[in-house]
Amino acid sequence: MTERIARYLQEERPESPCLVVDLEVIAENYRRLHEALPLAAIYYAVKANPAAPVLEVLRDLGSRFDAASIYEIEHCLRLGIGPERLSFGNTIKKSCDIATAYRHGIRMFAFDSGPELDKLAEAAPGSRVFCRFFMDGAGADWPLSRKFGCDLDMAADLLTRARDQGLQPHGVSFHVGSQQTDPGQWDLALGKTQMLFTTLKERGIELRMVDLGGGFPAHYLTDVPDELGYGSAIMAAVTKHFGNRIPELVIEPGRGIAGDAGVIQSEVVLISRKSYADSVRWVYLDIGKFGGLPETMGEAIKYRIVTPRDGGPTGPVILAGPTCDEVDVLYQQTRYELPLDLQIGDKVEFMATGAYTSTYSSVGFNGFPPLREHYI
Repeated sequence: MTERIARYLQEERPESPCLVVDLEVIAENYRRLHEALPLAAIYYAVKANPAAPVLEVLRDLGSRFDAASIYEIEHCLRLGIGPERLSFGNTIKKSCDIATAYRHGIRMFAFDSGPELDKLAEAAPGSRVFCRFFMDGAGADWPLSRKFGCDLDMAADLLTRARDQGLQPHGVSFHVGSQQTDPGQWDLALGKTQMLFTTLKERGIELRMVDLGGGFPAHYLTDVPDELGYGSAIMAAVTKHFGNRIPELVIEPGRGIAGDAGVIQSEVVLISRKSYADSVRWVYLDIGKFGGLPETMGEAIKYRIVTPRDGGPTGPVILAGPTCDEVDVLYQQTRYELPLDLQIGDKVEFMATGAYTSTYSSVGFNGFPPLREHYI
């Protein structure tokens, strides 16, 4: 927690649960990523945290933006972000949304299937397109499914079709998995990328761009390398597979920029045991899976937790949310220990929650309002 967030929570005492984001951390994380990968254009993943103050800071630093929907595109445009700085990176788009983005001046689109390519050819003629191929997300705390990406041979054929349908086959993209703890995964992906570049060159198509995706981590319970560690590993892999003919590079950080900038403050609603012999306390908070912490699903993302009573004896707990839903349990298998003198009404803070929290918060489940947000 930064001093600015700690001071804000102490002086302003906002109603919980709430998210507080330090915009200076947003700016610093952007600078660090730029220093670690100076050859890569940063396209911030808007979906991680689309709050206007976050986007405005990044806009003024020169960032570009990866949008997942027409609504994110129009949000960026309203903030004075030009269409030349936007990419429509979702591979699943309505034809009408493609057409609207094209009218707004967007000229870079992702795809991973033939039907999506057909929509782009019709609704966004002449645009630069890039094809996403599949990675299994090994090494990532929040891995990916088969929902996005296609096999390499299909990607080669689709990019060839893109040329034949009047589009510009600009490059390829991949995603090594969100909260990727193994920088070596980019080496595997770039080896596959180089194969695609070679195949397309043999077909008379010169690809120009590699979208390295996201995956840059925030700091949760598990230690991860710093930005320079990721940058060095990625550039070593780029050089290994492309030599001196380095293509245009793009990265799409979301969590890596916004994650560490935020803290969620919650309140203990209830502490109980399920039997007289039970040594494990159930600690119920005023935030749960539906209030902004859905990445605890499967206990995938393990947040660092701070209480005002830290430093004394601790005991095992199960952490749960406030809703009348059986799945609203945050951590039951992962061993968390909290102070034995923790009391109902105490504040509990979740560190590194600036990304993928407020935008996941439900509106009205059990009547609870969406997560309150404060940007300082």
